[in-house]
Amino acid sequence: MTVSTTLRDLSGLDNRPPRLADATLVLIDYQNTYRGGVMALDGAEAALAAGARLLAAARTAGIPVVHVVNDGGEGTPYDVRAEIGAISTEVAPLDGEPVVVKQTPDAFHATSLEETLKDLGAGPELVLAGFMTHMCVQFTAQGAFVRGYRPTVVADATATRPLTAPDGSTVSAAALQAAALTTVADLFGVVVPGVDTLTD
Repeated sequence: MTVSTTLRDLSGLDNRPPRLADATLVLIDYQNTYRGGVMALDGAEAALAAGARLLAAARTAGIPVVHVVNDGGEGTPYDVRAEIGAISTEVAPLDGEPVVVKQTPDAFHATSLEETLKDLGAGPELVLAGFMTHMCVQFTAQGAFVRGYRPTVVADATATRPLTAPDGSTVSAAALQAAALTTVADLFGVVVPGVDTLTD
């Protein structure tokens, strides 16, 4: 099987990952709902631990950090007023770290994210991590790309869940994870395996 050239390569886009020290970290939907119950993700705990390491590295580097949460409304698995919708303790914001509330997969759509990034003096380099890989991480990477940012997704700090395909078969979480990250890497941004790639 011949592997196609990526759209990034065809467009002459830079595929080198940034240094974490030169970026802004955006953590997406690290909410308790993904750790159990109807929205539980395969590998959520490992991804959350990787997210915590990434956040610690960002704080040590002194770069801006933005937290994003999805608010689905009262009584939903995304109720930010309840424990289920809260940001997990391991990656909870510190005082001064902004929290952007969204209601669609793209964290830029109808939110204050872009204004927040401008207020923080963020450059083009954004480092993204969070839940779910095939949904809010992928579409936020797309949103960043079309707005002129250069997003980089940290793969081990993301996770997703198995889904039923249109033909009735099951798409495993691993397959969906790989497809989502491959989609990002085809055009929207750089994908790195872990935070160490950004701190070398």
